[in-house]
Amino acid sequence: MSKLNVNSIDKESGSTLTLGGSGTTVNVSNMVPDVALSNRNLIINGAMNVAQRGTQTGQGGSNVYSAVDRWEFVTNSAARVTTSQDTSGLGNFSNTLKIDCTTADTSIAVSDQAGIRTKLESQDLQHLLWGTASAKTLTLRFTVSSPKAGIHCVQAYNRDAGYSYVQEFTVTSANTAEEFTVTIPGDTSNGFANDNGTGLEICFPLHNGTNWQTTSGSWQSGNFFSTSNQQNLLDDVANNFYLTGVQLEVGDTATPFEHRSYGEELSLCQRYFYKWIYTGLSDQFNFYSPHSPAQVTAGLPNSSAICPMTFPVTMRATPTVTKYGTWAVSNCSQPTIPGASATNFILQAAATSTAAIATYPNTSDDLIDASAEL
Repeated sequence: MSKLNVNSIDKESGSTLTLGGSGTTVNVSNMVPDVALSNRNLIINGAMNVAQRGTQTGQGGSNVYSAVDRWEFVTNSAARVTTSQDTSGLGNFSNTLKIDCTTADTSIAVSDQAGIRTKLESQDLQHLLWGTASAKTLTLRFTVSSPKAGIHCVQAYNRDAGYSYVQEFTVTSANTAEEFTVTIPGDTSNGFANDNGTGLEICFPLHNGTNWQTTSGSWQSGNFFSTSNQQNLLDDVANNFYLTGVQLEVGDTATPFEHRSYGEELSLCQRYFYKWIYTGLSDQFNFYSPHSPAQVTAGLPNSSAICPMTFPVTMRATPTVTKYGTWAVSNCSQPTIPGASATNFILQAAATSTAAIATYPNTSDDLIDASAEL
């Protein structure tokens, strides 16, 4: 049997390549490019499947994370919204991030801005080689349903360098699922720090004053969100904006959306935010004290017991850990959180007797969350 060794085979035209006299063909358009088969999508939770926080009402006035993990409502305007995970489906996706305008803003000041954005860690972007002559192009694909037809924008912002790239896209039909693809050229002049801070931001503006506006299609110094053609999507309380299927990948061609399992997506999200909730069970914690019962009774030298808690994944940085609600307690005070690290935190309760200590959440308002968001 003969063997042919070649470096490449080029087709003349079309999407198929014929091999052999029998007419065996290969669909060239389906051949895998020189990129990773997995972990292509740089966006976490692009299919909007994880929503640990749940529906959030009255959001606006300042930046706050939405109902859906990794997506932030960034704003300083008078508009207010309710964000939620909508499960009615949009295009090829079961879940979407829904932005429901509840307080309209029809008079946009020059400094007003509002949008939905996600942030990527700088250390996860080193393979893009930005800031060098080999800077790699990115392709962004997403599905939206907008309350308005017309020109919309999307922004890529290099937070480390302070440079923006704004690209327009045109919605042809209001309140209809439409998929778009945008190419973002690699920035040969500005790279990313190699750390766990914010490197790249992707933002979908909802309205912007002139201070945040620029032209489309080139990298520019400054934090610009849109062009002057961007629609005001928060000018009516009837407006709903939906976003899903966000994929950002290396190359100038969009590949099929990379669907990750819910467990994998949740784990990626928990690097930035973790919510421990009431389960409906009397989940008691294993407290222990370094002091004898007599010392505890006498209040010497410290009548408290502790319960170390471990996060399911290592968080991006030492998080802010917050306890909510009034927990059930037995022989102790309400628990507090005296310390935390990227891997664990401590729950502490002051003993009120020498008997066994127990405390646990007993309503849906009793929970703990930990935030190490960018």
